[in-house]
Amino acid sequence: MIYDPEPLELPASYEKLPTTGHVVVSHHPPGSPTVTPVVVVTLNRPANHNAFTGQMVLDFEKLFPLFDVDERVKVVVLTGAGKNFCAGADLDIGFRSHIDKQASDHRDGGGRVALAIHRCRKPTIAAMQGSAVGVGMTMTLPAVIRVAYEKGKYGFVFGRRGIVLESCSSYFLPRLVGFSNANYLVGTGGVFPPTSKHFGDLFNEIIPDASKVLPRALELATEIAENVSPTSSYLNRALMWRNPGTAEEAHLLESKIIYHSFKSEDQTEGVKAFFEKRKPNFRANLDNNPPAGVPWWTEVDTGRNPKVKASSKL
Repeated sequence: MIYDPEPLELPASYEKLPTTGHVVVSHHPPGSPTVTPVVVVTLNRPANHNAFTGQMVLDFEKLFPLFDVDERVKVVVLTGAGKNFCAGADLDIGFRSHIDKQASDHRDGGGRVALAIHRCRKPTIAAMQGSAVGVGMTMTLPAVIRVAYEKGKYGFVFGRRGIVLESCSSYFLPRLVGFSNANYLVGTGGVFPPTSKHFGDLFNEIIPDASKVLPRALELATEIAENVSPTSSYLNRALMWRNPGTAEEAHLLESKIIYHSFKSEDQTEGVKAFFEKRKPNFRANLDNNPPAGVPWWTEVDTGRNPKVKASSKL
């Protein structure tokens, strides 16, 4: 089923964009009067250890489609307020509040968040400045980079709460850490330091000082925003996550996509910037000139592919 949502109105400032309050957005640097290439999304329930709520789902589904189509945004940093990144689902609210009348109509809230991040063409970096369990872990799996705090505790505790994997983590987790490690993490339901061998390379960087996790993530985000083509970044991630499954099929798909990129304005600018020893100024818009066959995967109606309202292009 093809999903064709209404065009989106881009905000003049994300800091002034209304949210439920369970999630807040800031520019980098904060207070900038205009939208910056790096934006920061913060889980904002520090008194509750940023425990996951339905309001957060609404905020993610509002924000990430905007980031997806906003050419001013290059990278998103996801973090938490206070000492913890996310304590998982809010157990004071309970799981039963998420049950719809018809099981066939239910869409897991964590999965809706994970898909919002996964489908956004702008990469997300998770700055996990404190401990995270359950959905606090699984929501970060679609991110391109995870930066963790050395003394934090992280775990996939679903079995200990009598529930199962969510947030599309049965897809992401074994692909990121391997099936053996995934089975150990989920099978024990334990919490471990980020240095545990069972996480494999899930955490790309581990920082000994919690206060330096977010600055490091912002440093990485700025480096990407200033040096990497957003179009190339998106297509590279899609080639890996949406891989057709065999070497031969990957070869045919990559051949088609790279042929298009050879002729793109970003390729011309990238080579020119290299020889001129300067930072590139990438301007290609994937919506304007997409490679043939994108998307090559099957899409279903779970909320996707927004466009910018013509009157709101800034």
